[in-house]
Amino acid sequence: MSGPVTLDSLDLAALLCSRICHDLISPTGAIVNGLEVLEESNDAETKTFAMDLIKKSARTASARLQFCRIAFGAAGSVGAQVDTGDAENMARGFIEDDKVKLTWTLQRALLPKNRVKLLLNLLVIAGGAIPRGGVLTVEPVGTGDEIGFRITATGVNARIPQAVPGLLEGQPESGTVDAHAIQPFYTGLLAKACGVTVGLTLEGDTVIVATQ
Repeated sequence: MSGPVTLDSLDLAALLCSRICHDLISPTGAIVNGLEVLEESNDAETKTFAMDLIKKSARTASARLQFCRIAFGAAGSVGAQVDTGDAENMARGFIEDDKVKLTWTLQRALLPKNRVKLLLNLLVIAGGAIPRGGVLTVEPVGTGDEIGFRITATGVNARIPQAVPGLLEGQPESGTVDAHAIQPFYTGLLAKACGVTVGLTLEGDTVIVATQ
């Protein structure tokens, strides 16, 4: 494995922007396609299908933007706190679909923004551990501003993505960080800022992602 990698602020910002754009390309492209169908078709059934596609894609794009604003954005001024109830709503909109369900056991509270940003990014990593879908369960570890998190990802063929542990530690196997790898790398930076580390454990069809 290569040694620790550091990114300057411009490279980090650019890679995070690329990641956000990647998340938004699919739903915005679907909206454009739906509008084109509305303009070109005179069939009522086709127009109804196109409108349903536009509505669904607009909701998806909105949910992803709201999630990314907290998970990757500034989320207020330095020292700001974030409501975990708001974080739950954003997480559900971003993660839940026909394949993945979210069980959230955190009590509503105001937490330092980096803690909440870390939680949302841990959810992204946990979701990547169940490619065929399943259940993500969020549990608290401790209390107060120093609270940690345990996320259990349960699903068929659950696995720890090979590159993620190294990226969390800032030591990518390739020696470089690209837009595809920036999210777990950024999660590692958040964990360090919060004074914790992140561990991943595979137990059968379950992957546990937890702060330590």
